[in-house]
Amino acid sequence: MITRDQAIALRDLLREQGRPWAPVNGDRFMVADAIDLDDVFVVADMTIEVHNLPTGSLIRFNGTTEWALDSIGLERAVWLPWEHQLRDLLGERFVSLERLPGDPVGWAVMLDDGSRHVDIDAELALLRALGITVAE
Repeated sequence: MITRDQAIALRDLLREQGRPWAPVNGDRFMVADAIDLDDVFVVADMTIEVHNLPTGSLIRFNGTTEWALDSIGLERAVWLPWEHQLRDLLGERFVSLERLPGDPVGWAVMLDDGSRHVDIDAELALLRALGITVAE
């Protein structure tokens, strides 16, 4: 899974491109300004729902959660995309995701411009392909 800092960098890049996150069921996210930075939530019917209001989108926490949150503004949430969502963000530029042999096993993303982006984790290789800096 990508880190909070990488997710924030991705959020900022997508906002610059005019492609902000529009949450759907199954999306993972963190609360950007949370005290406990490790809590990961998943949007799901009946438990964590997104409500679009005239004043902006709210993420509502229903029932009992360890934080006992009622709701937060979407701007406080940081999306943690899954591998397939990162591939979708690359769009037509994405050519392939290849598992590389070795110990440890790595992953390579090929783009239509011939560039190759390699990392030990598929999600991190996809982030590299999107232009997000991944710590060495």
